[in-house]
Amino acid sequence: MEAISLSFQDTILQSQGYFGPYGGCFVPEVLLPNLAAIAAAFEDIKTDADFLAELHQTLHDFSGRPTAFTPLPTLSAQIGGAQLFLKNEGLNHTGAHKINHCIGQALLAKRLGKKRIIAETGAGQHGYATAAVCARLGLDCTVYMGRIDYERQRPNVYWMELLGAKVVPVEDGSQTLNDAVIAAFKDWVAHPEETYYLLGSAVGPHPYPAMNTYFQKIVGEEIREQCIATTGRLPDACIACVGGGSNAMGMFFDFLDDTDVQLIGVEAGGRGEKPGEHAAKLRQGKVGVFEGYHSYFLQDQVGNIASTHSVSAGLDYCGVSPILAFLADEGRVQFEVASDEAALAAVQTLARAEGIIPALESAHAFAYAFKMAAQMPKDAIIVVNASGRGEKDLFITMRHFQEESLKTYARKLLND
Repeated sequence: MEAISLSFQDTILQSQGYFGPYGGCFVPEVLLPNLAAIAAAFEDIKTDADFLAELHQTLHDFSGRPTAFTPLPTLSAQIGGAQLFLKNEGLNHTGAHKINHCIGQALLAKRLGKKRIIAETGAGQHGYATAAVCARLGLDCTVYMGRIDYERQRPNVYWMELLGAKVVPVEDGSQTLNDAVIAAFKDWVAHPEETYYLLGSAVGPHPYPAMNTYFQKIVGEEIREQCIATTGRLPDACIACVGGGSNAMGMFFDFLDDTDVQLIGVEAGGRGEKPGEHAAKLRQGKVGVFEGYHSYFLQDQVGNIASTHSVSAGLDYCGVSPILAFLADEGRVQFEVASDEAALAAVQTLARAEGIIPALESAHAFAYAFKMAAQMPKDAIIVVNASGRGEKDLFITMRHFQEESLKTYARKLLND
């Protein structure tokens, strides 16, 4: 009998943990019962009308969905090419797309009877969203954050603590997102019964990649509806930054089977191409197993996880979603890179032309979009996922654009 060929969407949502050769569930045995329970609950909620009603009501009432679909007429005119639009996920409560899967997973955790939530965070947006949802639902919350990110994302650390979360700075390794993930897994292994690990991207062991994609796909669903309503047709290209892959999969999922829509993921090119200078997994990574799943990871010559760098904490991660690895192999998603310098320039360009300040993560997508738009005809349509807003990056962008102002502000704080 001839095998039935599934669409990309069905391949992801019907997956039992693998996307082509990628994915899986490579964890200590003590966690397997928890993951099996999460996988079973995830399958159940897909057809549970009451759960889905609560999910969408919470997304509307608490997070503020739908988010805006915003034309960028001034910037489009300045570039002189394609018409640019952005999906403003920064308008979500807590300032980024992360709250979409935080609401979904927290409701699922309550369904499982869990009262303690742990999470990892890099840029702080996932931790901030987790803390906010836990406060609303009455759940205990602990967030792990690499020491470097803990220092460079101080506004989000404050918000998490104000919301009642315990924020733990991780001193091991490179003290960034990768080490926060490891610390969260160690906590989960030590406290498997009472704890739910609210993982922050479309990575990790089954069922997290497909589950986070499922909770994020509302982004692309809204883009489809809004773009048709605004322009009369689908976009020619959708562009998103890629760290682990949650905002990219949220944007891309609804268009995976529309092959006329080009899907482009932009990784962190950092400050160079040498190991430790970037976080471009699909450009320079190797296939391996780490943190519970099989995908592309940045590795050294003997297979150890290599250090990474990005000006944006949320992209400063060694691995990428197994779903994106599969889509890259299939040629459905194209991957590019943008440097630290290009991302910082894109922040200033968008701010001054359109009055919108994006997160540094999202700025990588804008940097590539500006370059791409210039090469396209004026009737072409590009949509960029503005996955978060830029207040969290205050101290990083001030250091770049107004270093003397930042020093004056720091001296005033010390004197006060």
